[in-house]
Amino acid sequence: MEETDREAVATAVQRVAGMLQRPDQLDKVEQYRRREARKKASVEARLKAAIQSQLDGVRTGLGQLHSALTDVKAIQQSLAAVSQDWRQSINTIESLRDVKDAVVRHSQLAAAVENLKNIFSVPEIVRETEDLTEQGQLLQAHRKLMDLECSRDGLMYEQYRMDSRNTHDMTLIQGYFGSMQRLSDELAKQLWMVLQRSLVTVRRDPTLLVSVVRIIEREEKIDRRMLDRSKQTGFIPPGRPKRWKEKMFTILDRTVTTRIEGTQADTRESDKMWLVRHLEIIRKYVLDDLIVAKNLMVQCFPPHYDIFRNLLSMYHQALSTRMQDLASEDLEANEIVSLLTWVLNTYTSAEMMGNSELAPEVDTDALGPLLSPHVISELLGTYMSTLTSNIIAWLRKALETDRKDWVKETEPEADQDGYYQTTLPAIVFQMFEQNLQVAAQISEDLKIKVLVLCLQQMSSFLNRYKEEAQLYKEEHLRDRQHPHCYVQYMVAIVNNCQTFKESIVSLKKKYLKSDTEEGMSMCQPSMDAVLDTIAKEGCSSLLEEVFLDLEPHLNELMTKKWLSGSNAVDIICVTVEDYFNDFAKIKKPYKKRVAAEAHRRVVVEYLRAIMQKRISFRSAEERKEGAERMLREAEQLRFLFRKLAAGFGEDVDSHCDTIVAIAEVIKLTDPSLLYLEVSTLVSKYPDIRDEHIGALLAVRGDATRDMKQTIIETLEQGPTQASPSYVPLFKELTVPSLNVSKLLK
Repeated sequence: MEETDREAVATAVQRVAGMLQRPDQLDKVEQYRRREARKKASVEARLKAAIQSQLDGVRTGLGQLHSALTDVKAIQQSLAAVSQDWRQSINTIESLRDVKDAVVRHSQLAAAVENLKNIFSVPEIVRETEDLTEQGQLLQAHRKLMDLECSRDGLMYEQYRMDSRNTHDMTLIQGYFGSMQRLSDELAKQLWMVLQRSLVTVRRDPTLLVSVVRIIEREEKIDRRMLDRSKQTGFIPPGRPKRWKEKMFTILDRTVTTRIEGTQADTRESDKMWLVRHLEIIRKYVLDDLIVAKNLMVQCFPPHYDIFRNLLSMYHQALSTRMQDLASEDLEANEIVSLLTWVLNTYTSAEMMGNSELAPEVDTDALGPLLSPHVISELLGTYMSTLTSNIIAWLRKALETDRKDWVKETEPEADQDGYYQTTLPAIVFQMFEQNLQVAAQISEDLKIKVLVLCLQQMSSFLNRYKEEAQLYKEEHLRDRQHPHCYVQYMVAIVNNCQTFKESIVSLKKKYLKSDTEEGMSMCQPSMDAVLDTIAKEGCSSLLEEVFLDLEPHLNELMTKKWLSGSNAVDIICVTVEDYFNDFAKIKKPYKKRVAAEAHRRVVVEYLRAIMQKRISFRSAEERKEGAERMLREAEQLRFLFRKLAAGFGEDVDSHCDTIVAIAEVIKLTDPSLLYLEVSTLVSKYPDIRDEHIGALLAVRGDATRDMKQTIIETLEQGPTQASPSYVPLFKELTVPSLNVSKLLK
């Protein structure tokens, strides 16, 4: 509690210190005290309410516990009454035991009398059943077998009820009916033989197949009945459950597998086309079998057997196993192509599973792949690794060739619209196109893989392209006389970025389905950012070339020489316009960017000249002359950049308006209005800082110390909210020699 009190006191002291930082806040002490008292009262009220709520909850819980105790006592009394009644009923049950034994003996005798005729005729029925089975009369044979099983099961059940531990009598009954298991096995062999040849049987003698299915269905019903009885009595006849339906599907599955594997030719060593022939035979057999199953076999089976769906699943699984076996062999390149073409295209095409005669029961989309993605990846590994190596080598060679062109003494070629370009984009995407056409002939999946590979290598290539462009710029800056056509080739490099963008979009549009384009864009790293970076750096390199020539003339601005009649701005405008004659060969998106950036940088450099305090006006006449010169030069720059931005729809007035606004501050004749004019400037350009205002007032030369302090303090009241379209100009302007405390002194 002492620690808590100390923390509370420390917190209170900190809050009071925060409230009373300025002398004028002492007048509000009573107001602060009342506000804290209200807060304290509110907290105490909430605390009381919380305690009251907890007490109410405890009261409710005690009431519920009391009610539960009453219920438990009532249940205890009821259980005691039930226990007493149960003890009284034991004697009654014991008195009925003799009646129960009599009922069991009567039931056994009745079963024996009922089956007496069948018991004596068992050998005769066995012989008749054997004859019927050999003659192929399967339904009649099964009927007699069922009669024998019924007699045996009835006798064994009654014996089980009388004395389940008497295994001697049970064995005696089972031995007397021992030949039944042999009859059942012989009948099952006949059924399985029919099922193995079901696709042939259903065409020649469908009634035989129907008989087999009826027998299996009978056995299924008997199995279910015996299993239900065993849950109640614990007795299950020998040989049950037979599960003939399950065995039937096992036989059909084995038959399908044997049929698929039996299509392989023995001429593999001498026949290079063995795999093509093998796959074609499989295609023909599977298609014929499934058509027969759909049109004929379905009519021979009950609907709940869903025989066609099951056969389709069996064929699919058998084919998948066979394709896995083939894929694991040492296949040659052309054999890999044949296998993948069959697995990925032929299998789901109209020539096989997509055949109109199988629709709509066969949904090719729901079949699933014959080969796992891992196996397909392994098969394509060699092809893809070779292709990857080739693409990397081709791209490196193409970039080296293009790099040699950059140092030529002749200008680069222009496209049909007159924009500079090199042959690099055309060479790169022609190579991609050729590989994608080959991949598209193999499979859609391989085409996508090759497209992904091309785009991935393109991404790596663009990073190397960016590095080469940077080296090209650095080499030029070491000797600006070489290469001779540096500006023109840098323009071509910038234009290539737009060509690369358009080619990538065209490539995706041509070789990418619309439904997979979204997923492709998510998994494929975007190259637009890299291309924009290359173009941006290229544009910056071009502008750097411009401003290297403008530097001595920019240094003349806002100097005594400038005030006395320098033509620095005239030279700046002529130089910029001359460079932009070459920049006209830049494609529109980047040309617009270069023009906008050149406009911004010229204005920023003009503002930088002001903020560096190269001149301080000594009289109103000088301020008027300097301000008017600034207004003329702002209009001169506005005219230049309007001309350069023609056709872009670009607003070129806003930057130059900054020079005009500063000129108005310098031109102001009444110092008493200076505060209002600077406040307007600050609200219009929210990124302007106190050091900028100090530098501007220093250039003006007539602001008093008190006026400077008052104006700068207005900036400390909080920044003005900038409009979304505002482009900061003062943010990057520094006034390193200016110190606010020094200014105030």
